Amino acid sequence: MSHPSTYRPGTAFERWIDRRLPIIRFADDFMNFPTPKNLNYWWTFGAILVICLVIQIITGVVLAMHYTPHEDYAFASVEHIMRDVNYGDIIRYTHANGAAMFFLAVYIHMFRGLYYGSYKEPREMNWILGVIIFLLMMATAFMGYVLPWGQMSFWAATVITNFFTAFPIIGEPIKTLLLGGPAVDNATLNRFYSLHYLLPFAIAGVVVLHIWAFHTSGNNNPTGVEVKDVKKDTVPFHPYYTVKDGFAIAVFMLLFAAFVFFNPNGMGHPDNYIPANPQVTPAHIVPEWYFLPFYAILRAITFNIGPITSKLGGVIAMFGSIAVLFLLPWLDTSRVRSMRYRPVARLWFVLFVIACVWLGYLGGKPAEGIYVVQAQIATAYYFAFFLIILPLLGLFEKPTAQPKSIADSVLKRDKAPVAAVAQAAE
Repeated sequence: MSHPSTYRPGTAFERWIDRRLPIIRFADDFMNFPTPKNLNYWWTFGAILVICLVIQIITGVVLAMHYTPHEDYAFASVEHIMRDVNYGDIIRYTHANGAAMFFLAVYIHMFRGLYYGSYKEPREMNWILGVIIFLLMMATAFMGYVLPWGQMSFWAATVITNFFTAFPIIGEPIKTLLLGGPAVDNATLNRFYSLHYLLPFAIAGVVVLHIWAFHTSGNNNPTGVEVKDVKKDTVPFHPYYTVKDGFAIAVFMLLFAAFVFFNPNGMGHPDNYIPANPQVTPAHIVPEWYFLPFYAILRAITFNIGPITSKLGGVIAMFGSIAVLFLLPWLDTSRVRSMRYRPVARLWFVLFVIACVWLGYLGGKPAEGIYVVQAQIATAYYFAFFLIILPLLGLFEKPTAQPKSIADSVLKRDKAPVAAVAQAAE
């Protein structure tokens, strides 16, 4: 939802700059961007994610100054950062826990988008760019997890890259290209270090496109109703939402700081404090917590499907669980965006969130017994939600009445407490 610029240069210097590099005009237009007046705190996670990305880039650059990407020195260089570099332990813990906070925020951001229908027309491209960011984050985090060169880092890289060999013909060349050879070794470490350093800047570029996209199509909002009257339905982004986002960022940073200063290894694995040893396999190889749902989906396929082996089926299911997100704007056939007015869809969505969380729990458990059965059930529901439930709900569900405009929704909500007080007084 683009809007005409209201910026007027006030000085000769501003006029000179505005004609050559209108950066002040851009900042002014950004701050005055008309934003739906009913956005709640679920919308603050976009700003939180930008802060997380900035923190990851800054701490990553500092760590790169002291890290040595060589199989003989990588583990020792991390210990050197922790012990000898000024504030190195804080910087490293901030970077390591920052990845976990980044994924926590992005999962909440994505669930919010699912609930309020932020992927529907005309915001399909914005959603697709968001999924691309998510994929780049996963690649960056996986490669970063290998860099400490501890036992879990080494063996997680070995196990995950071996899954590419499930693809006939192309699998082995892809694995060799990723690893730089037949096995995880020094060439792998150098490749992953280079890509881990590069990809955050690619993420930043796609984030710019993501922001540009929703500044073109306009923000979605909790009602899912489009802006009809800019004066009645919107408020300037500043100061209304800069203050709101600032408060949410401060609260989120308190959670972040609690992990960094009081439980910095709470989301790590103790085996990663043992140097990588190709001769000793850990008893239970697990990725970081934010990969566990997909790891559970990978291991849930324990049976052959015709010519497709269980190994290949697991890999297809894992990648398919992300690929289906790209198709979501066309899989959901309902004309109503927000699940606030879709009571049946809301119930299925709650079950979907539970299934995702449960997959995360199962991903950290051994692939045996009842855990496999539960993972298969949760995986089946994950795909059924996108491929069966959402398409059918759009055809048969009867939504409740939507407000005519954003302003009507806000006024109705504001008048409700007043009416309740008046009724109680009578």
